[in-house]
Amino acid sequence: MNSKTFKKNFLWGGAVAAHQLEGAYNEGGKGLSIADLMTLGSNKKPRELTKTVEKSKYYPNHKAIDFYHHYKGDIALMAEMGFKAFRTSIAWTRIFPNGDETKPNEAGLKFYDHVFDECLKHNIQPVVTLSHFEMPYHLVTKYGGWSNRKLITFFTRFAHVCFERYHNKVKYWMTFNEINNQTNYDSDISVYEDSGIKFKAGDDKQKIMYQAAHYELVASSEVVQIGHAIDPSLQIGCMLAFCPIYPATSKPEYVLFTKRAMDSRLYFGDVQVNGEYPNWLKTYFKNKNYNLDITGKDLEILKLGTVDYIGFSYYMSFTTKYTNHMDYRESKDLVRNPFIKISDWGWPIDPVGLRYALNWMTTRWHKPLFVVENGLGAYDKLTSDHKIHDDYRINYLREHIIQMRKAVTEDGVDLIGYLPWGCIDLVSASTGEMKKRYGFIYVDEDDYGNGSLKRYKKDSFYWYKKVIATNGKDLD
Repeated sequence: MNSKTFKKNFLWGGAVAAHQLEGAYNEGGKGLSIADLMTLGSNKKPRELTKTVEKSKYYPNHKAIDFYHHYKGDIALMAEMGFKAFRTSIAWTRIFPNGDETKPNEAGLKFYDHVFDECLKHNIQPVVTLSHFEMPYHLVTKYGGWSNRKLITFFTRFAHVCFERYHNKVKYWMTFNEINNQTNYDSDISVYEDSGIKFKAGDDKQKIMYQAAHYELVASSEVVQIGHAIDPSLQIGCMLAFCPIYPATSKPEYVLFTKRAMDSRLYFGDVQVNGEYPNWLKTYFKNKNYNLDITGKDLEILKLGTVDYIGFSYYMSFTTKYTNHMDYRESKDLVRNPFIKISDWGWPIDPVGLRYALNWMTTRWHKPLFVVENGLGAYDKLTSDHKIHDDYRINYLREHIIQMRKAVTEDGVDLIGYLPWGCIDLVSASTGEMKKRYGFIYVDEDDYGNGSLKRYKKDSFYWYKKVIATNGKDLD
C-alpha cells in the first residue's frame, strides 16, 4: 500500500442522528417530531406517515436504542475506538417542542450540554447537524412545513439558541441533512423528511419542492451568518447526499442527460457554496412558469451566507438512461449498473464512486470536504458467545477508505475527516428497521424494540480502532 496517508489532524469518527438513536421521545419536555409519527417499514414496504400516534402501530423512533439514558457508556465505547469526532444532531423538538415558541426548553438544552461535555471529556469533537429529518410535527400541521416562509424565522431562532449555548463546545456545524434528497419528489418520504410536506392529489410536486427548498436555502444562509456573528471561528457547512450518476452508455444524449441529472440533484450545493442559483435552473423556472416566492432580499441573503465546507454522505452511485426528455426523474430514470454489486437492501456498492465524488466536488466547488456518512446496512448475527463477525462491513469500509486515501494523496482533495454512518446500531431512517445494521457496536434489540439493549463490540470495532490509531495506514 502507498505509505502516504491523511493529515495529522484528520477527524476519524462516526455519525448518527438524534431521532434514530436517542429514544425518550416524550421525556424532558420533548415535543413530537415528524420522525415520531413514522411507523416501522421494510425495503419492500414504505414507512407509514400517520397523523397521530396510533396504539395499534409500532413507532421505532420512540425507543430507538435509548441513547438518551446510555450516552455515557456509548461515548466511552467510541473513545475506546479512538474517535476524534462524533457527528450527531440536536433534536429541534427537545429545544422548541412545537417549533414556534419564543423561549427554549431548558431541559433539552441541558441534555446536549451533557452529551457534548461527555464527548469533550474523551477528546472527541462534536459535529452537529441542526436539522436531520426531525422537524417539529406542529410545524407540519399548523404551517404546512417548509412550504411556509414563516419556518425561516422558527428555524433561525432555533439555530441562534444552539449557537449561543454551544459555540464553545462545538466547532463544526451543518444546517440541513441531505437537503437534496427531496429532488426525488416522487418519493413521499423524501420530501416529508426534508421539508415536512405531505402532497395532495393534483399538486405540482416539483414546484412545491423547489419553493420549500428555496426557503430552506435562505434559512441555511441566514444561519451561517448568525453563527459567524456569534463566533467567527465556527465552521458551518451544508450537507448533501452525494450519489454520482453515470450514463448507461457513452451515447452523447445519455452523457448530456446525466449531466442534467447531476445538476438537478446537486444545485443545492451551487447555491450554498456560490451564493446564487445556477443559470440553467433560473432558465428552467422561467420555462416552466414557476413564479416562485424568491425576493431580492432572499438573493442578497444567499450571497452573504455561503458555507465554510461541504459535508456529504456517500453510500452508492446511480446509473441512468436517456428517455427523450431532460427533466430527470429519479423514480423512473435509473437502471442497474452491471459492473457493481448491490447490498442486501439493493443499494449499489461502488467504492471508486467515492473518489469520483471527492474529485467532482473539489473541481466544482473548491471547498474543504467532509465525509459525514458512509457505511453498509447489513444483517449481523450475534453468536452464542456474543461475537459479531462482520468481515463484509470491514471489506466495504476498507475499499472506500482506500479510494478516499487516493483522492487525498494522489488527487489533492482537501478532506477534513471521515465519519462512517451508524457507528452504533440504530433505527434505519428509510425503513425503521433495527436489523439493517451499520454500526461497529451491536445493540441487542430487534425491529419491535425487544431485547436487552446490551452493547457488544463487533469485529469491525477492533479493525476501525486500528485504522484510527494508524491514521488510515493499516487497513488489514
